[in-house]
Amino acid sequence: MEQKYIGIREELEHIWKADFIPWDRLRRQTILITGATGLIGSAIIRALVVCDERLGLGIRLLALVRDEDKAKKVFNELIEQGRLLLITGSVEQLPEICEPIDYIIHGACQTASKRFVQHPAETITTSVFGTMNLLNIAKEKNTRGFVYLSSMEVYGYPERGHKVKEEEIGKLSPLDLRNSYPIGKQLCEAMCCAYEAEHGVPAKIARLTQTFGPGVTYNDNRVFAYFARCVVEKQNIILKTKGETERCYLYITDAVTAILLILLKGQSGQAYNVANDNTYCSIKEMAEKVAGIGAVQVKYGIQDEVSDGFLKTLYMDLDTTRLKQLGWKSSESITIDEMYRRMIASFRTKRL
Repeated sequence: MEQKYIGIREELEHIWKADFIPWDRLRRQTILITGATGLIGSAIIRALVVCDERLGLGIRLLALVRDEDKAKKVFNELIEQGRLLLITGSVEQLPEICEPIDYIIHGACQTASKRFVQHPAETITTSVFGTMNLLNIAKEKNTRGFVYLSSMEVYGYPERGHKVKEEEIGKLSPLDLRNSYPIGKQLCEAMCCAYEAEHGVPAKIARLTQTFGPGVTYNDNRVFAYFARCVVEKQNIILKTKGETERCYLYITDAVTAILLILLKGQSGQAYNVANDNTYCSIKEMAEKVAGIGAVQVKYGIQDEVSDGFLKTLYMDLDTTRLKQLGWKSSESITIDEMYRRMIASFRTKRL
C-alpha cells in the first residue's frame, strides 16, 4: 500500500515540541538564513514559522536569495503573510542589509558533485568569499549566534570501522579537483574559528552528513533522489559505482533541530557532527532497501568516478556524542526505510 504524503508543514509541525531547544532565546529576534531556497534552508524557515505560531516568539525572518522569482514560488504564502522578507543578492556580493540581525544560519554553497569538478574555482570562491562576507556581517551586527553548515567531507577518507570525532580533520589533496568542495569547507571552518577568536563572533560549525526527505526537488541529481525517482517511475535502480561507500544519513527534520540547537547552545569556535547513528549503511544496502520498497531491481552500470564527480569509496561513521551532550535527540521512528517512504510519497505528489 502506497504511503500518503502528509505535507512539508505537517512534517515540521512537531519541531516546536523539541524540549532540548531553548526556544525562548529566539523571542523577538531577527534571523538571517542563506541558502534559503535549498532543502535545509527552506525547511529551517518553515519550521521557524511554525514554532513562531505555536510559541508566540515574535521571530523576524530574513532570507538571502539569488533568484527572487524562484524564492517567491517557494515561499509565496509566507511572503504574502509578511512572515518572511527576501533580500536579493549573492553571498559573494552581499547587498546592504540595514536590518538588525541577531542570528545567522549560513547554508549557501554549491551542492552538485559534478560542478565541484566542472567549476572548482567557483565552488571554492563561493564558499570562501561568501562565508567571509557573512562573518563580517555577524561582526558588524554584533550577532548573538552564527552557525556555518559544513560537511562530513572535511574528514577525507577515514578507515572502515572507525567512529569519526570532530578533531580528526581529514587529509585531502588540493590537486584533486573534486576536493574543491571539502577543502573550501575546511577553510570556511578555519575562518569561523578565526573570527570567533579575533573578533568575538559566536560562530559554530555543523558538519552534516547527507540529508534528505520531503522538500528534495524531483530532479535532484544526488543518489538518494535518484533512488526515489526509480520507485516512482517504476524503473530499476542502476548503480554507477559498486555501492561500497558507507555512511550515516539524516532526515530533514532532524537536521533542522540539530542546527537550531547548535545555533543556540553550541560552543563558539566548536564543530559538531550531525547524523543519525541508526542509519549507517552502504549505498548498495540502501539501494536494495529502496528497491524492496518499490518492487524494482538493482542493476550495475559502472562509470568513471572522477568525471562524474563521485566520491571515492568512503567509510564515514560519524561520532555524534558532542551533539548529544547538548541534548539533541534524533527521531527514533525515522529509519532509512521510513525516510524513503516519506520522500517517495512526496515525489508521487509532485508528479500529480
